[in-house]
Amino acid sequence: MSAATKVIFATMLNVEFITGNFGNGFIAVVNIMDWVKRRKLSSVDQILTALAISRITVLWTAYIIVSTFSMYRDAEVTIKAVRMTNIIWLISNHFSIWLATILSILYFLKIANFSHSVFLYLRWRLKKVVSVALLVSLLLLLVNILVTNIHIHIWMDHVKANISYNYKLKNFTDIPRLLVLTNSMFTLIPFTVSTTMFFLLLFSLWKHLKKIKHIAKSSQDASTTVHITALKTVFAFLLLYVIFTLSIFVQLWSYDFEEKKIFQYFYAVGIIAFPSLHSCVLIMGNNKLRQTSLLVLSVLRCKIQGCGPLCL
Repeated sequence: MSAATKVIFATMLNVEFITGNFGNGFIAVVNIMDWVKRRKLSSVDQILTALAISRITVLWTAYIIVSTFSMYRDAEVTIKAVRMTNIIWLISNHFSIWLATILSILYFLKIANFSHSVFLYLRWRLKKVVSVALLVSLLLLLVNILVTNIHIHIWMDHVKANISYNYKLKNFTDIPRLLVLTNSMFTLIPFTVSTTMFFLLLFSLWKHLKKIKHIAKSSQDASTTVHITALKTVFAFLLLYVIFTLSIFVQLWSYDFEEKKIFQYFYAVGIIAFPSLHSCVLIMGNNKLRQTSLLVLSVLRCKIQGCGPLCL
């Protein structure tokens, strides 16, 4: 790999990391300040705050994992890295995905318009729906941690039983594949739920447009705008998560190739893009966050240009 390519990938990685920390930190700070001021937060803002905090943890854990595995090749060092980072990564990534899924459920129940009794029942008991979803996610997290730890312990026992370095290095490539397959099984549920919410929102928007077509010429009413904004947010989550998953599998496939550098850089950029870029999507899709971000940018621009206190 050329030096220019390495610089490009490294720059992309650091830009994503900084953007993700600023974006998720901004979401958390704005909502916490709003809670301190008003002593209450909406259900959406509560989910956004928890999601932002989990995403910051995901970013730092992913950055540490990528740095550690790219700097150290010795099997003994990577065994320790697997032990230390796996649980933190597993928990933070789990909540990152599930909280985004719960956010899509909230958007669906708040925005969609169906007359079915099941939908109305769920809408009237919105808090219970969120509580049940969180409880289910916690149960799945416990099972995931248990299964993952069993795999790691069995793998480490096999490694320690053979002192051959080549044996250790060969088997080191097996555990990431096993962990990814295990985690993918557990994250398939929230991904399926979010996909279902997306298509149900799309169907709700189609019904709404079909209904107002006979009433007004313009279809850009408030309900249509809210539907489209929610669809963009959910679709962005699904798209970025697909990129995230593909990046992990590309990294695993890279063990079968001699030239691994390009795959490692692609993996790093792809895996950090999910928690980083999605924060920007959430900011642009939320009126309060978007307006606050525009205000902050205008104040910063005035400070840089020396406009004085009039910009405030």
